[in-house]
Amino acid sequence: MKRRTFLVGTAGMVFGASLGGTLPAFAEDAKPEKTDLAIGVGGKPLLYYLPLTVAEQKGFFKEEGLNVTINDFAGGSKSLQALVGGSVDVVTGAYEHTIRMQNKGQDVIAVCDLGRFPGIVIAVRKSLAGEIKTIADLKGRKVGVTAPGSSTALLLQYALQKNGLTSADVAQIGIGGGASAVAAIKNGGIDGLSHLDPVISQLQHDDDIAILLDTRTEEGTKALFGGTNPAATVYLKQSFAKDNPVTTQRVVNAMMKALKWLGQAKPEDVADLVPKEYLLGNRDLYMQAFQNSRQMYSPDGMVTKDGYESMMNALKALDPELANADVPYEKTFDPAFVKAAKI
Repeated sequence: MKRRTFLVGTAGMVFGASLGGTLPAFAEDAKPEKTDLAIGVGGKPLLYYLPLTVAEQKGFFKEEGLNVTINDFAGGSKSLQALVGGSVDVVTGAYEHTIRMQNKGQDVIAVCDLGRFPGIVIAVRKSLAGEIKTIADLKGRKVGVTAPGSSTALLLQYALQKNGLTSADVAQIGIGGGASAVAAIKNGGIDGLSHLDPVISQLQHDDDIAILLDTRTEEGTKALFGGTNPAATVYLKQSFAKDNPVTTQRVVNAMMKALKWLGQAKPEDVADLVPKEYLLGNRDLYMQAFQNSRQMYSPDGMVTKDGYESMMNALKALDPELANADVPYEKTFDPAFVKAAKI
């Protein structure tokens, strides 16, 4: 596939308007302004971020003329810090971070949606299932999250609040992703966890957990949020998009190719593609984990207005700093890059 940039004409005009109307239309052979990119992510092996691994392993970034280095952090809050600090150019991370940063006056914006459901599961150790039967029963317990301030922590806090508790009612412990999270349950270091696949499917397979809430599906997501709820996105500083519009478009092109591939892939295709360590020693289980989570991937890369409202309502209920926030949808997601994507 030859390298391409985004469409000219109508799509180009939409794009220019979305960034202040100052950008010209680009020729089909426009070169990326920045070819060496650092992308931050918080827990790359998690299925939440699978589109990033697909784009990397399938060579979609290279097809777009980009040389990408992926920096994997302990959780989404850490990758956001890296973006703000300037050590990464782009992040694949939770959509809610764009709202938080905009409310703080920092112009961070999503340019592509990767997940329409959070894909996060709250579960407890199987040995405690008789004592902890509901979210409300987590009071006084130790609950693992990928990292404090991450999307797994946010969802846990929202679920606690909806069940009459506060975030202070549980001890939230950062356990990272992958094998470290599995070990935290198996060695009894935590009572429960708010986490993602493949960790959850591994623990289910080993009969180590009992599930209290499952947002890998539309049904589970609506049960908590009342609607869809944008999850992983591609986000960056607005200034980066303005200074590097072709580069930004190429990143979105690569991620949209990954979403398209995932929409058609069989579980065995995914297991063949990802690094061996992602399989956690059990290929069949990883394939089942993908099957459990595949509903959550975005079919079109768009953050919907309904999804934005669902997220805003959750954040307003959860965070006093956001209770009276006025962050418009348009400040959190720019659809122009997705609309102009060449895949």
